[in-house]
Amino acid sequence: MKEDRSLEISGDALGDLIDAAKARILEHIETLPLQPSADTDGAAAMARSLAEPLPRRGRPYEELFDLLFQRVIPKSFTTAGPGYLAYIPGGGLPQSAVADLIADATNRYVGVYAAAPGLAQIETTVTRWFCEIVGYPASAGGILTSGGSLSNFSALVTARWDRLPENFLSGIIYVSDQTHHSIQKAAMLAGFPAGNVRAIASDEKFRIRITELSRAIAADRAAGRTPFAVVANAGTTNTGAVDDLIAVSEIARVERLWLHIDGAYGGFFALTERGRRTMAGLERGDSIALDPHKGLFLPYGTGALLVRDAGALRRAHGVMADYLPEMQESTAPDSVEALSPELSDFHLLSPELSRAWRGLRVWLPIEMHGIEPFRTNLDEKLDLALWATEELKKIRDIEILAEPQLSIVAFRLVRPGLDLKGLNALNRGLMDRVNRRKRIYVSGTMLGDIFAIRFCVLSFRTHFERMQNGLEDLRAAVQEC
Repeated sequence: MKEDRSLEISGDALGDLIDAAKARILEHIETLPLQPSADTDGAAAMARSLAEPLPRRGRPYEELFDLLFQRVIPKSFTTAGPGYLAYIPGGGLPQSAVADLIADATNRYVGVYAAAPGLAQIETTVTRWFCEIVGYPASAGGILTSGGSLSNFSALVTARWDRLPENFLSGIIYVSDQTHHSIQKAAMLAGFPAGNVRAIASDEKFRIRITELSRAIAADRAAGRTPFAVVANAGTTNTGAVDDLIAVSEIARVERLWLHIDGAYGGFFALTERGRRTMAGLERGDSIALDPHKGLFLPYGTGALLVRDAGALRRAHGVMADYLPEMQESTAPDSVEALSPELSDFHLLSPELSRAWRGLRVWLPIEMHGIEPFRTNLDEKLDLALWATEELKKIRDIEILAEPQLSIVAFRLVRPGLDLKGLNALNRGLMDRVNRRKRIYVSGTMLGDIFAIRFCVLSFRTHFERMQNGLEDLRAAVQEC
């Protein structure tokens, strides 16, 4: 039998490849402050040029790196840059990129504890850190996911198994009209008809109206339906609004509802004193979605789901098969309790069997720096959002639509004589004028019928000087409108 070793790379060749990639990466990161905050001019044509038949022969990696770093990567939003204030920024700590290199190169499997006990325990330790941050008890546990969407999906599946019978189609889920669309998608994927998700109106601060929530629950019970879950927001995407978590949790307790808290954007602000005050009651959730790729500045693809009762995750997701290794309860030599059996066999706690080792990209930067720099960075973002809000108030005809509860502020430009349609068009144009200057990149959203421009400050690279640049550009753009 002829051996084919064409994919096996020598140590020297691998070292050259890594060195070449390292040089490109370092140049990219060092020039981030000088790169445009977004550059999509011609991006569609460039993207179409990448379509090609399946290659039969390879190309030199230098040529491929040129393609990536000179043509492909620049034509995009610079999400890792200091001027990216759109949507919810993800800074992408390069320390985590090193962790990913290690994890991918060693290529160990962590879906079951028995396959890589130490690696599984590192990931379990990370989820325990997160439980500590939100104030969960020792009985809590969780999983790392690809992001908030998968976290919300697993949360609703867990709630369904915990609170509803096998025929669950009468189950009703309550959300705010500001809740992220991934909840609606999660409910659909979990098997619920679209009409089983009740959107409750929000108040003037974009928080769920508690009285209306109670009324909706009572009406559904009277109609023979089965209220079983409520989703509260710990930082909405639109405005960063935080629901009254204590009030919602009290309703959930009285009505025996599963309380899921979507903290994908805001949850890690619990590291700060101001964030803890704003999100009082966070620890009362039965489950919490977090996105380390937002509040801990990690690379995209790093989410988390925490559940107060770790056993609930296993009851909802656990399925066994003869071909899987024995579980850690059978292989642990000493203290099974110390090895946290409810937490380490990740395939029993999530939809995934094959999965990446996500734990190292979280563990390495936190072990390197400790948690304090993450706390002080988040405090800085809160300060910058407040500063930007005060500066916006000084600009004639700027109306603040949502004061920052965390690090998002929403606003618009108002000019006399314009109706709603005209004002919305005016503000879309204002946003485009700001973005064309390419020192910051901002996004808009609809708050009811009103188009709002929003700043979201969440990159570890965003500091006072860049915010000053952004306000300068906004003032200049307002003068042009």
